[in-house]
Amino acid sequence: MTFSHYQSIYTTLAVLLLVLFSGLPPALSDPGTSRDKTIINHLGMTFVPIPPGSFEMGSPETEPFRDSDETLHTVTIKNAFYIQSTEVTVGQWRAVMGTSWLARKKGTEKMPVTRVSYYDCLEFIRELNKTQKGTCRLPTEAEWEYACRAGTQTAYSWGNHIDCSKAMFANNTKKEAGCVEFYELKAIAPDRPAPVGQFPPNPWGIYDMHGNVWEWCSDRYGQYQAGKKPGNQSDSRVRRGGSWYKYGQYLRSANRTYGHPGSKFKTTGFRLVLEAD
Repeated sequence: MTFSHYQSIYTTLAVLLLVLFSGLPPALSDPGTSRDKTIINHLGMTFVPIPPGSFEMGSPETEPFRDSDETLHTVTIKNAFYIQSTEVTVGQWRAVMGTSWLARKKGTEKMPVTRVSYYDCLEFIRELNKTQKGTCRLPTEAEWEYACRAGTQTAYSWGNHIDCSKAMFANNTKKEAGCVEFYELKAIAPDRPAPVGQFPPNPWGIYDMHGNVWEWCSDRYGQYQAGKKPGNQSDSRVRRGGSWYKYGQYLRSANRTYGHPGSKFKTTGFRLVLEAD
């Protein structure tokens, strides 16, 4: 075989390698860029990377069902973080806190944990952080809405209208049964939340930000003030996302409610933030 033949083969191989690898994202071609990847801890909790950025927090005055505490204002998230792709489950809670907690909890290990107070969540986080690298915490209210919206400004991350296929709500045979029949066809029992991850994720790959259970945030509740954290703060802590218990409008990205930090609601759980290095 002549030199020209070898040269031709070498050129062909070089072109093939260029085509194969030039299109790979940095996370695949460079193992050092782990910040672009999801993280799974020893309990199987999956954390999705959230980039820094600015967004419009709250809702426009034209949004149906808008409340007066949703004043639209610009918020900048300065630091990247990771957020749990689902709500904390019963199985994850028991793995950290032991089987004596929630001993009478109905449902599978994949159900979101509920009837946990804000203080209970902090205790769970303290125990979890003893067993892993990295620091977990509750999301701030701004982080929660930023991750929920996932780059959108519509009432929900998928658009301005909701139906039973989009998220878990109105699954209450005594209060609001609008979706009970639909969920029963999906083998989801009435009068309770669904196992986590049963509905489509938002554009950033996060499940159940809308509905299933309300989620505790770290902030005290108060009215928004331009360029500042909410004012008129009380001991009450923010809860976000809506739940299985009642109406679809409670699931809007901007909707807010609150509760005493010692309260244990059957409609309320939480998800975690993992701080980025």
